[in-house]
Amino acid sequence: MSARVLVVDDQEANVRLLEAKLRAEYFDVVTATSGQAAIECALAEQPDVILLDVMMPGLDGFETCRRLKADRRTRHIPVVMVTALDQPEDRVRGLEAGADDFLTKPVDNLPLFARIRSLLRLKVLLDELRLREEKVEERGLSPVDSEPDALQDARILLIAGEERIATHLSSKLPTQAIVDTETDPAEAIARSANGYDLALIDLTTKAYDALRVCARIRANSETRQMPILAIVDPDEVSRSVRALDLGVNDIVHRPVDRGELNARIWTQLRRKRYADTLRERLEDSLEMAITDPLTQLHNRRYISSRLQQVAEMVASGETSASVVIADLDHFKRVNDTYGHEAGDGVLIEFATRLRSRLRAVDLAARYGGEEFVVLMPDAPMSEAQAGAERLRAGVAEAPFRLPGAAEMLDVTVSIGVAEIRPGDDVDTVMRRADEALYRAKAAGRNCVMSDQKPSRAA
Repeated sequence: MSARVLVVDDQEANVRLLEAKLRAEYFDVVTATSGQAAIECALAEQPDVILLDVMMPGLDGFETCRRLKADRRTRHIPVVMVTALDQPEDRVRGLEAGADDFLTKPVDNLPLFARIRSLLRLKVLLDELRLREEKVEERGLSPVDSEPDALQDARILLIAGEERIATHLSSKLPTQAIVDTETDPAEAIARSANGYDLALIDLTTKAYDALRVCARIRANSETRQMPILAIVDPDEVSRSVRALDLGVNDIVHRPVDRGELNARIWTQLRRKRYADTLRERLEDSLEMAITDPLTQLHNRRYISSRLQQVAEMVASGETSASVVIADLDHFKRVNDTYGHEAGDGVLIEFATRLRSRLRAVDLAARYGGEEFVVLMPDAPMSEAQAGAERLRAGVAEAPFRLPGAAEMLDVTVSIGVAEIRPGDDVDTVMRRADEALYRAKAAGRNCVMSDQKPSRAA
């Protein structure tokens, strides 16, 4: 997996060494020799990963990272701090500044490339979500806050080989989190699908192959996006690399420092909450694209596309289907007499009654104004007429209550029905249904009209 890497170090020799290692693995490399230059380069080049030296004159690595993460244009670029500092408090300080990981000088090639690959996989996912989020913002919605309360009500599954180890590790976890422990590997894999926000796995256990547990969790579609934090011995470099290649998000070394563990957990949960929010916004935006905001029925765009699909199925002989067009009678009088708020209330109530009288397979949409369309798959004309009559009667049987008023209003609906014939396109079948609707209006309203006989209220 190739990518663009920004290398930042005030020592030219260190820059050239890292640049040579990265280019040998076919990474595109850009460089900077100061914190300010790194910020400017990140804005201009938009690298995929930043390798950032900590000890620099002027803006040190901590402050540079803090500024990068504070800017919405660069905050989603993963930052790996490269430092000779190896104390837990230094790592905690960097994590609190927004760093995604650490490498200790001199940099070992295996951990370097494993961590870059791991962060690149994450960035590809977040970049796709952020690109879609930008489309959502173009519709006028506010941007997602990238700093949600990550630990509030977070659920953590702690997986260890022994109860004693699980109890010890559990005592180091954030008090705000809800922690469950598991020592059986099969049970751990099964339980991981129960909506946890993070899995903490002790890879040092001799009781079973904990790497296999990581792989199974990552392979499961229900837990694929759940962050995994692994505990390893610092001397087991190959095991750490293997874990990162299997999809583990981050690693903490034994002996486990409480501050560093909590900082790494917070980093992973913050990133997960942000990604979850992006996904929810994407789902909401997709729903908005096919939903009428007032009635919560489908909109014209959606029903037209489904009509085309069903028309093609009818043409191939796979099914029969019909289209119903319903138009509220004298709706303009409602708006003119009682106001648009009352008119909206009538539309909402009509949509409610419409939904309650549909089959499970029927699709209803607000087509425009007071006009509604129902697509009825697997319904020949006789069934469509019966369904349309149920709707007409359901509207006329009880008055509508106007919003904010005790007054009740009698409402009726005229309906046109057309069966989709082989060779019909959307415009053709809609025109025939609309002609049936026009005949229903001409016949005195409050009736159903089709190519066959009308159905009228008694």
